[in-house]
Formats: sequence, C-alpha cells, structure tokens
Amino acid sequence: MQRASDRWVSIALSVLLHGALLAALVYGWMMFRRPAPKPTLAIEATVVDARALRGALRPPPEPRPPAAPEPSPLPPPTPPPPQEPLGPPPPTPEELARREEQRQQAEAAAAEERRVAEERAVEEKRREEQRAAAEKKAREAAEARKRAAEERQRLAEAQDTSEREAELKRSLATEEKASVERSSAALASWEAQIAAKINRAWLRPPTARAGISCVLNVTQVPGGEVTQVSIGECNGDQAVRESIEAAVYRASPLPPPPDPALFDRSLRINFRPD
Repeated sequence: MQRASDRWVSIALSVLLHGALLAALVYGWMMFRRPAPKPTLAIEATVVDARALRGALRPPPEPRPPAAPEPSPLPPPTPPPPQEPLGPPPPTPEELARREEQRQQAEAAAAEERRVAEERAVEEKRREEQRAAAEKKAREAAEARKRAAEERQRLAEAQDTSEREAELKRSLATEEKASVERSSAALASWEAQIAAKINRAWLRPPTARAGISCVLNVTQVPGGEVTQVSIGECNGDQAVRESIEAAVYRASPLPPPPDPALFDRSLRINFRPD
C-alpha cells in the first residue's frame, strides 16, 4: 500500500510540473502577440530579443524527482463476503388461511383415496374368497362325481367279473361233470374190455363155485404189458385166486383205453366171471 501511495504522489507531481510549464508557455506567447501602445513620447529603448525574453520569463525547471521504484503487482482484490439471500416476505394471514385450507383439502382427498382403496381391497378380497370357495366346491363336487362314477364302474366290473367267474365255474363244472361222466363211461368200458379178456383167458378150476367176485390190482406199462398182479377181496379159494392171477398174465398185453388220457399204470378191476 505504501508503494502504491508513493506512485500516486509521483504521478501528481509530474502532472503539476507539466501544467506549470504549459502555463508559462501560454503566458509568454500572449505577451508576444499583444501590440505595443503608440508612443507619445520619445523614449530610448533597447531592443530585446523575444526568444531571449521568453527564455528569461521561463521558470527554471524543477529538479526531477527520483525515479520511483517499480511498483509490485497488486494482490487480487479480496472478494466481498457472500451476502445471505433475502428470504421471501412472510405470508399474509389470507395466504396462511388459503394454504391451511389447501392442506386440509389435500389431507381429506388422500384420506378418501385411502378409504376407497381399502374398501376396494376388502371387496376384491371378498370376491377372491368367494371365487376360491366356489372353485373348491366345484372341484370337490367334480371329484365326488368322479369317485362315484369310478365306484359304480368298479362295482359293475366286479359284478361282471363275478358273473363271468360264476358262469365259468358253472361251465367248468358242467364240462368236468361231462368229462367225468365220459371218463367214467370210457373207463368202465375199458375195464369191461380188460375183464372180458381176462375172463376169456381164465381156466376155471373144479373148486370154483358160481358167483365168484374178486378185486384185481394190476400194474401195467404203456402198451398194456402186465408187470404185476395181486388179488384183493375175493370169495374164491386159493385155487381160484391162482387161476385168476394166471389168467391176467395170459391176457397181457391188456386192451388200450379208448382215450390215451385214461391210461393208468395201476388198475383196479372187479372180476366177476359169471
């Protein structure tokens, strides 16, 4: 700051010096241009050179002040402190009342929206529960109908199966009975053929009486060859027994059965020759 002040002082002195010099020049020039008055008296005068006069009138130059040191660069100006912005003017009572009314209206509208939303949510939940209950009821009814239909079908199939099984059993029983009857008849016919052949081969002993009845246990192999004979119940004596046994061997091979399925290795034949 001191160097800046010195600089301004030097500038002011220079301006004053140049101003004084200019004033002296103007004054001399005006004196030179003014016309001399007419002489009324003879006056002895000495001619004076105007340039010498101007030089004499010129004030001596003042001594030049010492050169001021080169001023250092000024520091940047300090920015002014920020000023706080002025706030808006306080609201008027009418503005406050209007704002309060708007706030109350907004709160009322928001409360109404919440109430409507809650009622809508409750109604939607109620409809959803009703829809779910109806779907569940319909699903249970459909499942019940399906179970009933499956049960009816199962009972019908069971009854049909039972009837078929009963019919099959009756058919099998009838077939078996017929087969047994056929087998019995065929077996009886076969046994009769065997007994007839044995009777033809029997040599009646003298001790044989009328009404002989003996049970013969005969073992044969396929083809009818007799391998063993034993006499069971018999009302004849020993000679009769032996004669009947010999007759069985002489009758070998025995007649084949009418049905190969009737063949049996062990035969029980009732021998009644009379």
